[in-house]
Amino acid sequence: MWNKIAVLLEMIKFKHTVFAMPFALMGAFLAGRGVPDAAVFWWVILAMVGARTSAMGFNRIVDRRFDAANPRTAQRALPAGQVTLLESWGMVVLASALFFFACFMLNPLALKIAPFALGLTLFYSLTKRFTWLCHVVLGVALAFSPLGGWVAVSASLEGYPWILSLGVLFWVAGFDCIYACLDADFDREAGLYSMPAIFGRRNGFRVAVLFHVLAFCLFTLTGLQAELNLWYYGGLAITAAALFYQHIIVTPKDLSRIRQSFFSMNGLISLTLFCATWLALATAS
Repeated sequence: MWNKIAVLLEMIKFKHTVFAMPFALMGAFLAGRGVPDAAVFWWVILAMVGARTSAMGFNRIVDRRFDAANPRTAQRALPAGQVTLLESWGMVVLASALFFFACFMLNPLALKIAPFALGLTLFYSLTKRFTWLCHVVLGVALAFSPLGGWVAVSASLEGYPWILSLGVLFWVAGFDCIYACLDADFDREAGLYSMPAIFGRRNGFRVAVLFHVLAFCLFTLTGLQAELNLWYYGGLAITAAALFYQHIIVTPKDLSRIRQSFFSMNGLISLTLFCATWLALATAS
């Protein structure tokens, strides 16, 4: 059983929860101007784990035929027969239940917006079938992370979490544009949509640059609106360097280091901004 669980977790790349989790905690810390109540803290973490596990499991299920036909993804657990469809659906149902229960334990507003948040993350998996704006849809889905963290603590949609959420939207949409370049040729042949597949890799990279510039501006505006001190801007400087670096090491003609860009740099960005926010709030006068 444990081996099967390990395969399921690898199938959904559970370790990549690091991309969205820090932003959910960042929203929670900003709402409380510091470390939230321990119970709230852990329910936010469980909600994020449930939502992402459900969304990634659903993605693997609905894309299993495309994954089987794509040489890059043919060895994923479902097309390779390492797990069954029933086992995958079981994981999605259990993870969704965990998400809704965590939202229930937080507050009524969190529970009210939960169906929209989870529904959008599930809907994203279908968007490559009909729109090249799929990257933006993914960004909107993950933008619920800081918004959800804020609501978990404040039980309100008022304030500046929207600016941070917009920043997350463009950050995610930008790196997803870059990552989609790996499958541009396959997507084109399979009739799937993405910016690189429809407009070419070079234009996909140009859009990613624009999105990342917008994300950086919105992250800066978040710091100003929240009146954070220099610790935050130190983290923002590291974020700028990481964004710039991933556009240097990966180009439309050389995608060999795209996994380093996607995993290392973007994990660094989310963790850095969260830690910088935490330090800024902890040292506020």
